[in-house]
Amino acid sequence: MNDRVSPASVFDPIETASRDEIEALQLQRLRWSLQHAYDNVPHYRQAFDAKGVHPSDLKSLKDLARFPFTTKKELRDNYPFGMFAVPRNQVARVHASSGTTGKPTVVGYTLKDINTWADLVARSIRAAGGRQGDMVHVAYGYGLFTGGLGAHYGAERAGCTVVPMSGGQTEKQVQLITDFKPDIIMVTPSYMQVLVEEFQRQGLDAAASSIKIGIFGAEPWTEAMRKDIEHKAGLDAVDIYGLSEVMGPGVASECVETKDGPVIWEDHFYPEIINPDTGEVVADGEEGELVFTSLSKEAMPIIRYRTRDLTRLLPPTARSFRRMGKIVGRSDDMMIIRGVNVFPTQVEEIVLAHQKLTGVYQLHISREGLLDTVEVHCELVPALRGMADGERSEIAQWVQHRVKTLVGISTVVRVFDPDGIERTQTGKARRVFDKRPR
Repeated sequence: MNDRVSPASVFDPIETASRDEIEALQLQRLRWSLQHAYDNVPHYRQAFDAKGVHPSDLKSLKDLARFPFTTKKELRDNYPFGMFAVPRNQVARVHASSGTTGKPTVVGYTLKDINTWADLVARSIRAAGGRQGDMVHVAYGYGLFTGGLGAHYGAERAGCTVVPMSGGQTEKQVQLITDFKPDIIMVTPSYMQVLVEEFQRQGLDAAASSIKIGIFGAEPWTEAMRKDIEHKAGLDAVDIYGLSEVMGPGVASECVETKDGPVIWEDHFYPEIINPDTGEVVADGEEGELVFTSLSKEAMPIIRYRTRDLTRLLPPTARSFRRMGKIVGRSDDMMIIRGVNVFPTQVEEIVLAHQKLTGVYQLHISREGLLDTVEVHCELVPALRGMADGERSEIAQWVQHRVKTLVGISTVVRVFDPDGIERTQTGKARRVFDKRPR
């Protein structure tokens, strides 16, 4: 494939620093971040006080384990701007992602935060083998989702030419790739597979395209998928990791020369792995839930954020920072559908909001070709047994529209008669039937 192994000349100095230097910087920045959160975010002051800790109690990195966790619940409870640590008029941009209710999880950035984000995505692009002057085709969605603009600003910061294509319009994507001849594509791995199929449909060979680097994120993917994409598209496929609550894409990213797990940019994010049941920190190499604390964010510092991603911390290889292993699952019930975080309770709230439906529902997830499909099953209240098909269709369209608007995914909705959905006999209802291949 491509031979763009990262020369040391493109590294930021901290990428090759000693562990002692890295940990000294982390401790300095962690003290600042804890104090910044305590002084400026009422939630953190209350949470620290309730736990009996103060930022001055942080004497070593291990002392972070004494501080409270942050979860999506705290972000929802303080919607929309209650977690911001600067006045709203100092917030340069707002992004959001779907939460477990109709209200999104909101994050804010100062101009300095946006610059840091751009720097880290640029660092990620260089780690993937990208260089100044390369053309980057961005097929992540733009808007409140952090993927598109995160990739865009980072590619510009790396000195690249950006094609801000966004998602969808698959036929046009292939046309522009063929005509513009980009060097790099940034997209979800599942949509890259769709693009490969579109190349084939048009009688073209994806492996003969100009793209030599694929930077794929926003959803879990396997080594088997990496090999499949690399073989069919003739490129180097690397994994980029991020989440909006911590920053967005670029929290961690793989290096093209090793492809052995995303390197965590530890100068800006302090990682921990905890036992998801007890909350206790486990040793590097042990599997558990990934937790992040921001070290430099101004607008919205995040302290010990529980990502719910199950993985492990691995020793440094291509850089001086630790890596994260492949995500092996979740410690909650979140699903990822075409790159969108989806909780069953989001659908439940929508179904319950319609007076003609009971609260019984099911989600049937499968994969048609290379894309995920979701079918929502719900049922009428007893008094409406035998409702005409036309009326059922109106209800289904209402649910479909609400799910698309509030959750952000397309679905097929089927409305059954009362008791048309099988009840559990074990006491715990099974709501999700995920038939996607593992």
